[in-house]
Amino acid sequence: MKKILITGASGFLGWNICHLARQEWEVYGTYFSHQVKIPGTKTVKVDLRDFQTLKQIFNDIKPVAVIHSAAQSKPNWCQQNREEAYPINVTTTIDLAGLCVDRSIPFAFTSTDLVFDGLNPPYKETDPVCPINYYGEQKAIAEQKILELYPQSAICRMPLMFGIASPTNNSFIQPMLEALRKGRELRLFTDEFRTPVSASTAAAGLLLALEKVNGLLHLGGKERISRYEFGCLLAEVLQLPQDQLKQCQQKDVEMVAPRSPDVCLDSSKAFALGYQPLSLQKELETLQQEI
Repeated sequence: MKKILITGASGFLGWNICHLARQEWEVYGTYFSHQVKIPGTKTVKVDLRDFQTLKQIFNDIKPVAVIHSAAQSKPNWCQQNREEAYPINVTTTIDLAGLCVDRSIPFAFTSTDLVFDGLNPPYKETDPVCPINYYGEQKAIAEQKILELYPQSAICRMPLMFGIASPTNNSFIQPMLEALRKGRELRLFTDEFRTPVSASTAAAGLLLALEKVNGLLHLGGKERISRYEFGCLLAEVLQLPQDQLKQCQQKDVEMVAPRSPDVCLDSSKAFALGYQPLSLQKELETLQQEI
């Protein structure tokens, strides 16, 4: 089988990519601080910020494709630790793209919908980036560097994602589920909109992009939904009480990193290639026995 290298295998998205990719690939996944065991995946401990070690990993494994999902992806943390986040979010990305250029192998990079300010949605691949926090800014810088270095790469802007947690990383719905199940108050924004997908759907989109896309691609879902509306749907599908589900607005919550109000993605380009997210209700119904 063909060898694929997936960075960030211990992370929420990387873990889900590894699970799906093993059906058609010999999968190698990297981790740094949290070792994980994934059936059908050979995991390798590596500090991706160390270029010589990274280069050696390529020489040893000899992958024929790479998906880079490792990142410091918490906007609040990145806002407070800009210089610490930059090496993994930008420098490592450039190094990986360069190694793929040298070998002429496909490279897919996971960017974010937060490269946009949220004032003119829905966003197409041709819209100019305009991040309002450091995390989005670093992803936008990485995108531009990849386009200059290796324009044949697939630069995939990922939406808000949910699903089965990896052993070390949750999606955004796990804290919501815990609150709903324990009857604790859960305050969710009515004025923040996204186009979410499950991690398994996102993983399928990345594998599709790896083989079919050069340049930018949006992998959002088909439904624009607020955090509050999503919480209501989650409670309804899982038949959980909604009496502690409360509405709030972004201005009501003090946050370190500025938040975009609406970064919904227009993913029609991906849909035309065969990327077909299910409805959010069906996605949640599929996951309900495992979350």
